[in-house]
Amino acid sequence: MKNLDLISQPYIKAEMPELSPGFSVKVHQRIKEGEKERVQIFEGLIIAVKHGRGITGTITVRKIAEGVGVERIFPIHAPTIVKIEVIRKAKVRRAKLYFLRGLSSKKTKAKTKELVTSIKVAESPKN
Repeated sequence: MKNLDLISQPYIKAEMPELSPGFSVKVHQRIKEGEKERVQIFEGLIIAVKHGRGITGTITVRKIAEGVGVERIFPIHAPTIVKIEVIRKAKVRRAKLYFLRGLSSKKTKAKTKELVTSIKVAESPKN
């Protein structure tokens, strides 16, 4: 094993659902505000998966909030990510769905083809 693998191994989450562009997901993220801690849910469409399933892996999730497109990049194995739920799987013909930025939400739905509705949950261990 390489040194980087030895260092990063304890931080990799074992239970991680399959994540691909076109999937609709709910990302539960732990937010700390002063003394309080809460879980914030960000629901949207995965438009990019970068760096695979390794420790540096990230997903870009896009949603439309009050008529404005919002994108967030989440490190998959970050300790602040409580769980990632796959809401809907869709088949797309591209690895990166950046072209959806210029389309309306109605046309976005036409570009993704729904496969199967299933839910998989990946939870992080409590520290």
